[in-house]
Amino acid sequence: MSRKSDHGISQRKNVITRVVTELCRPDSYDSVYHKSSLATAMPSIEILAEIVELLKAVLFPGYFSDPEMTPETMPYSIGSNLDKVQRLLSEQIKRGFCFSCEIKEREACLECEDRSRDLTRKFISRLPAIRSLLATDVTAAYEGDPAAHSPGETIFCYPSIKAVTNYRIAHELYLLDVDIIPRIITEMAHSQTGIDIHPGTTIDERFFIDHGTGTVIGETCIIGRNVRLYQGVTLGAKSFPKDDSGALVKGIPRHPIVEDDVIIYSGTTILGRVRIGKGSIIGGNVWLTQDVKPGTRVIQGKQAEPIMTSSE
Repeated sequence: MSRKSDHGISQRKNVITRVVTELCRPDSYDSVYHKSSLATAMPSIEILAEIVELLKAVLFPGYFSDPEMTPETMPYSIGSNLDKVQRLLSEQIKRGFCFSCEIKEREACLECEDRSRDLTRKFISRLPAIRSLLATDVTAAYEGDPAAHSPGETIFCYPSIKAVTNYRIAHELYLLDVDIIPRIITEMAHSQTGIDIHPGTTIDERFFIDHGTGTVIGETCIIGRNVRLYQGVTLGAKSFPKDDSGALVKGIPRHPIVEDDVIIYSGTTILGRVRIGKGSIIGGNVWLTQDVKPGTRVIQGKQAEPIMTSSE
C-alpha cells in the first residue's frame, strides 16, 4: 500500500475519532439522550402501526380485514384481532409508562404491568363507542362531499377518515391517562395525511375535514357536532403564558371552542380560547382572535354579519 493511501486512511480515522469525541461529550447529548432508568425498551412505532391496522379491521370490517369475511365469520375475525391487540397494546402502554418513569426498583414495574393490562381492557371496552362515532364521521364525509360516490369510498380513500380514526383511537387512550402512546398514534396520521389533531382535542360526532392537508387542531380545542373544516385551517393558541421561572404553563384551556353546525373554509386561522357560535360560517383565509356570535358569517375584509335564513 502506498504512503499516499496510508495517509488517506489515517485522515479518515482522525475525522471519525474527532467527531465521535465531540458527539460523546455530555454537554453535546444532554438534551437529546434518553435512557430508561431500568433500561426498558422504547415504544415501538412499527408495533403501534400494526395495532392501529388491527383496530381499523375491527372498526371497519371488510375494508381492512379479510374481504371474504361474512357476518357469520365476523365474531371469529374480530375476536382474533382483539386478542392480538390486547397483548400488543398492553406491552406498548407499559413501555409508554417506562418512557418517563424515574423509578429505579424493578419490583415497582409490576404495578405498571398490572395497570397497563387494566387500561388495555378498558380501552377495548370503548371500541363500540368509537365505531359509533366513526360511523357518523363517515356519513358526514359522504354527505358533505359531492365527489364521494359512496360511504365506503370515504373509509378507504379519504385522509380525513384516516386522521380522525387515529384521533378517536388516541383520544380514548388519552382519556385513560396513557403516556405518549396517544401522541404517537395521532402523529402517525399527521405524517401520512398532513392533518394534525392533538389527542387531547374533544370532537363530537359527524366531524369532517374536506381535503385536509395542513389542518391543525390544538390540544384543548372543543369541537361540537356536525362541524366541517377545509384544508389549511388552524385552531391554535394565541399565546403561551409562563410561570415565575419562565417555563411555559401547560394544560390550561388555550384553543378555540367551535359549536355545532359550523363550517370553516380553507386557510383560516382561529387563535386563543374564543368561541365560534353555532351555525356560523367562517370564510377562507380569515384571521380570528375574538368570539363569533351564533349564526354569523365572517368573510375576509368584511365585518361579521348575520346569516340570512331562507325564511328571510
